[in-house]
Amino acid sequence: MFQQTIKNFTINFNNLSERKTVSSGDLITGHISFDVTKEIKINSITLRLKGAADVHWSSGGGGGRKRRRQRRVYSAKVDFFDLKSVLVQQEGAVGGTTKLQPGTHVYPISCLLPQGDFPSTFHGVHGKVLYTLTVGINRPWHMAKDFVTELNFANRFNTNQPELRAPLSGSNNMTLCCLWCASGPITVTASAEKKAFVPGETVKIICEFSNASSRTATPKVSLQQKQVYYDRSKVARRRILKTLAYVTGQPVSAHTTDVRTEIMLTIPSSAYLTISNCSMLDVDYLIEVKLSVRAAPDLTVLIPIIMCDTPVNSAPPPYM
Repeated sequence: MFQQTIKNFTINFNNLSERKTVSSGDLITGHISFDVTKEIKINSITLRLKGAADVHWSSGGGGGRKRRRQRRVYSAKVDFFDLKSVLVQQEGAVGGTTKLQPGTHVYPISCLLPQGDFPSTFHGVHGKVLYTLTVGINRPWHMAKDFVTELNFANRFNTNQPELRAPLSGSNNMTLCCLWCASGPITVTASAEKKAFVPGETVKIICEFSNASSRTATPKVSLQQKQVYYDRSKVARRRILKTLAYVTGQPVSAHTTDVRTEIMLTIPSSAYLTISNCSMLDVDYLIEVKLSVRAAPDLTVLIPIIMCDTPVNSAPPPYM
């Protein structure tokens, strides 16, 4: 069988970034290797570099026959690029063959990612952005065998923008009411040291609380990922909100003012990058700071952040 003739296929890349990502305009180099268990003939070894996105979801359905007829399916798909090249081919007439002897065979590879504003790799509930490098081994009288490797593509936007290094802050307040009585105000102010972060980084959130009510309040900080999917017409959409990480702070006692604390929230290293340049998919991030009080709605402050591939230093303090 063909699967038993060619074994142990591997692909190794040279000079990838620290996060093992590639980006627009990068030259991908490395080598492939595989073992051949007996002499075989091949027509060619090809490379295919492809980038694409697709989304798919449905609404309605379930229940009886009438509800099933009302089920609607939404989808969209786009190809960013689809490049093909030949790595090995017998010289001379088309359809010629090359003999490979038993043993390990190693071939260098080199391919150039096209220039363009392509979205970063993403796998979500209702869609994905996928970049692949496919090595095809083509043999006479056999079906081609494809070895597919997913590339971790990162859209590397300019991280030298001052607004990405500047701190962000927000505040909110409320008053608790019980029948005809009103408590003192509860306030929360939260700030992050900058707007742009990389997966795996720890965010320091500086919080200031005042709790003039008669109830204890508990601070909670979370990282929220918002996914929005669009169909071809951009009219239908599907939203997904996921909590990727959270931390609970020390309770703020009743009748307490001017409480200042720092809460550290670590972004999962598996978090995807922000996507805002795709016609069918958005991926955004929010740091949500909540002050929870028993038998009352949460007091919430939202801080929008960007997830990028390149570390961004916070803005230096003003000159004194």
